[in-house]
Parts: sequence; C-alpha cells; structure tokens
Amino acid sequence: MASLNKVLTWRQGAGLTIAGVLGSGVLILPEVTAQMAGPAAMVAWLTMACLAIPTAWTFGRLGTRYPDAGGIASYVRAAFGDRAGRMVGILYLGTVPVAAPAAALIGAGYMGALLHWSNGAIVLLAAALLVTALVVNLLGVEWSGKTATGIVLGISALLVASVASAVTAVHWRNFGPFSPHGWWPVGQSIALLYWAFVGWEMVGHLAEEFVDPVHNIPKSLGLAVMVIDVLYLSVVTVTIGTKSYDMGHSGAGLAKLVGLGLGPWGAMLTAVIALLITYGTMHTYIAGFSRLVYAQSRLGDLPPYFSKLHDTWHTPYRVLAMLVIPFAIVLGAKALFHVSLATLIAWPSAVFIALYLLAMASAWRLLKAPTERFAALIVGFVSFAAFIFVGWAALLPAVLGLTGWALAPTHEIPPQTY
Repeated sequence: MASLNKVLTWRQGAGLTIAGVLGSGVLILPEVTAQMAGPAAMVAWLTMACLAIPTAWTFGRLGTRYPDAGGIASYVRAAFGDRAGRMVGILYLGTVPVAAPAAALIGAGYMGALLHWSNGAIVLLAAALLVTALVVNLLGVEWSGKTATGIVLGISALLVASVASAVTAVHWRNFGPFSPHGWWPVGQSIALLYWAFVGWEMVGHLAEEFVDPVHNIPKSLGLAVMVIDVLYLSVVTVTIGTKSYDMGHSGAGLAKLVGLGLGPWGAMLTAVIALLITYGTMHTYIAGFSRLVYAQSRLGDLPPYFSKLHDTWHTPYRVLAMLVIPFAIVLGAKALFHVSLATLIAWPSAVFIALYLLAMASAWRLLKAPTERFAALIVGFVSFAAFIFVGWAALLPAVLGLTGWALAPTHEIPPQTY
C-alpha cells in the first residue's frame, strides 16, 4: 500500500501552519469584536495571543511524540482508548466541511462588497477558491507546503503595509472609554476568536509527512506563533486606535483600515489580501482534514474506501473528492437561502473548542513533565470558559460526540510513540 511522503521541511510546516491559523478572521473579527466590546476587545485578542503560545507548544509536544495523520484523534485514542478516538474523528466531520466554504465565502464576500457583485457571483468565486485548494492538495503535500509558504509571505507583507499606512491615523483617545458595554462581550469575543486562532492542530495531521518531525514540528510552530501574534495584535490595535470599526456598515473592517492610508488604492490591496488569506486558510484546513479522514479509515473507524492514496501523488484523493459534496451543500445554502456567515462560523467554532478541550485532556494524561501539563491545563481552562459563550452552537459538538461514542469500535489499537 502507498504511504504518505516524508517531504515537509520546518519552513514549509511553518507556512502551512501560519496559512491555517492566520485565516479569514483577520478580515472581519477585529472590527466585529471592537463593535461588541469596544476597546476592551484588546483584552480578548491579548488573551488569545498569549494562549497561542502554550497551545502551539502543547500540540508540538503531542505531534512529535505521536506523529500520526490522525492528529487530535490519535492523541485522544492514545489517552482514552479507541471509542474516544472514534468520537473525535466524528467530531471533525463538523469542522472543515463547513469551515472551509465559510472561509471561502468570507474572502469572496470581501471582493464582492468592494466590486459590488451579486450574491451569485460571490458564491461562484468561493467555489473557484475551493476547487483550486482541492486540486493543489491533490498534487502533494510538498507542493502544498511551498504554495502556503509563498502565500504567507505575501499576506504578511500586505498586512504590514496596511497597518503602516494607517498608523498616522491612530489616536490614543480612541481607546476610551475602555469597556463601554461591560465585560460580558469580552468573553463572547474570546469565544468568537477561536475562529481566528484555531489551526495549530493541523500540523499534527501532517506530522507523518515531516522529514524530521521531532525537530521540525517545534520549529514550525515556534515561528508560526511569533508571526501570527505580531500580525493579529498589530491589526487590532490600529483598528481600535483609528476607530475604523465605527465607520458605517460592518463587514469590511480591513478595507476601511487600509483606506485610511491608501485611499482608493486600498480597495485593490484589501481584495488581494482577502483572497490570499482565504485561500491559505482553506488550503491548510483541507490538507489536515484529508489526512485525518485517511488515518481514521486506515484504522477502521471510517469506511476503508477513504484509506487509499493516489498512486502518483500519495495523497488521500478519495477524501478530497468527497469534500466536494458538503462544499456544494454549504455554497448552495448560501446561494439559495442567504444563510449568514455568522451562523456558518459559530457552529464549526463550537466544535473546534470542544476538540481543543479533548486535546488538552489528552495532553494532561500523555505528557508527564510539569511544564507540559501546566500548559495543557491553561489552554483547557480557557477553552472551557470560551465554550460557555457559544450558545446553541454547543448542540453540534454534543450531537456529533454522542454519535461517535455510540459507533464504538470492536478492536483495540496500540498507540505508536516515537
């Protein structure tokens, strides 16, 4: 049977991680959270930026010890057994099949808002982005890694230019009153920001394809944390400092920010940023998810049909082909019923928070060093607190989790450590 190729370097791993985490949230969430919590939204962003450090470190430790394409499902399986591992595999079915088209719609919607496109044209552009991501992922992880690295370099340069162009419009008086709506919206903002900070776990799904996972995974995640935290905090600080979140209609916060410094040219720059960020997010989401389903089917938790790799590119092509179905359903719902992006974001975000809780519980059991367990405890505590604020979206991980638990495997598979 064909196996996954070990070709990823730490630079390509960093590119894939940054592309996955630095997602479509930067286009809208600095504005949305500032509207919810006022300048106190900075507390939510700082909390998540600080949380990114122990989160990435914990996933790095788990990924180097269990370099398996199953990612969180493999960690939970090693810690709590096959039934729990299968439950996580089922939980993941509520993430990328919805999150990837939602991300595509955010980027395409940005372009559509700037160019005054119809809803149908926006959906078509989102479909084109998704098809491109599927095709590039089909061609192999090395090609995917190089593509993601190039995209990240472009995104970083454009975001730095955007922030620099608006710095002169920052006024410290815009940071007061600091908490005009109280502190409850800060908690809601933290829950919402999981959309902007999930993705650290995706490197775990690619662990089998690293040349030297023990050394390269920590390097990839370390660089990714520094780049993402600096870019996110720069954008949100300038957004609040210029009060661009309070300029008319919501939904195009970055466009307003860029327009402060670059005027009409800012619209084109923002469109390029939006498409690059959107594609980078989808690219890594799809890469990680396809490996997860492949790993789960290889173990027998999902149909064995998905355990076959392409003879030439050694990629899980059947999983990639299957993703066309949920992508089409989500895009169709948007085209026909105008389902809101807030709804599309809320449900997979709730599942991601539940997955992070399970990952940290596994880390507490599998990792023995006090610093490792303390990091997992911090991330688990904040994730639990954030879950309180997800509302009705908590039903999705509950239903998927119970379904996965009911479909218990009849065999035990010993975990592999390295």
